[in-house]
Amino acid sequence: MNHDIDVKATRINCFRQSKIAGEFMLQLRVPGSIIDAKHLQAVQHIAQTWGDGTFHVGMRHTLNIPGIKYPSIPEVNEYINEYIKEVEVVECDAEMETCGKGYPTIGARNIMACIGNTHCIKANINTHELAKKIEKEVFPSHYHIKTAVSGCPNDCGKGHFNDFGVIGIAKMNYDRDRCIGCGACVEACSHHATRVLSLVNGKIEKDTCCCVGCGECVIACPTSAWTRDPQKFYRIMLGGRTGKQYPRMGKMFANWVTEDVVLSIFRNWPKFSAWALDYKPVYLHGGHLIDRAGYIKFKELILEGVELNPEAQIAERIYWHEDEKRANINVKPIAKHNSAGPGSQDGHH
Repeated sequence: MNHDIDVKATRINCFRQSKIAGEFMLQLRVPGSIIDAKHLQAVQHIAQTWGDGTFHVGMRHTLNIPGIKYPSIPEVNEYINEYIKEVEVVECDAEMETCGKGYPTIGARNIMACIGNTHCIKANINTHELAKKIEKEVFPSHYHIKTAVSGCPNDCGKGHFNDFGVIGIAKMNYDRDRCIGCGACVEACSHHATRVLSLVNGKIEKDTCCCVGCGECVIACPTSAWTRDPQKFYRIMLGGRTGKQYPRMGKMFANWVTEDVVLSIFRNWPKFSAWALDYKPVYLHGGHLIDRAGYIKFKELILEGVELNPEAQIAERIYWHEDEKRANINVKPIAKHNSAGPGSQDGHH
């Protein structure tokens, strides 16, 4: 009977409750949104053997298989053991045991990514490889975080609407001797980016303060006068979310940081989450935890031990909409979390 089912336990095991009593949907993680096509055979087998014959590409790029009856869950977990081992342990080097009991937690939601520079001409970074490295830092963990990785500032991965959005950016090198003064880069920057380029006496001048590192000039240039610097850089957007209560777009937290900095920040996430929740994990996502702690305390903990590269820029303060109030999350805030001070926007009082 349905009342004998521990729905919370099945959810932690990455099975989602259906509106039909006793039915669940398995969510297979796909870190970085790319897997070997051979795994689709496993999806088909699960769907046709234990599910209702369909599968759903989840909104966080998971492979979702609905219609699984509750008594079948142990058998399904045993079957997906090899998938979890290959995708999580082998490919992502995640520190977890695979013992035929399925996923150990749903904490740290699937890391989404656009296709990245393995295909897209606009992308600055390999989104899949970075996502796998982030996966190692945050999964498995009972502390929740939503992350998306985008290859360029177009942000096709919608990092602006995640707890953390990581965006690949690049420094652009300009070879004045190769420039023929055609103005193609100026036009591209004007139409697609931040209008920082101008043509002066047949050569390009750039307002470096507002360059977002997108690479549109590189794509447009017919003579390769513009090239991306080999050094990879990243921007981190913070605190975005959708949902019924206080949806908002994230704000820039870090800019021009290296991969080492990005991974060090994610490495600190479980520690920050534990502090914010008084070491009692509940189903509460990152943006709400940042609101509870206040930006100043969050920044202190998330950057602890992080060695910033010389180019790195970190937001001194972040303010969301002045009318936004602390989300009603049914968890009483702990006094120590009000570190931003009475009346500050960071504390969202």
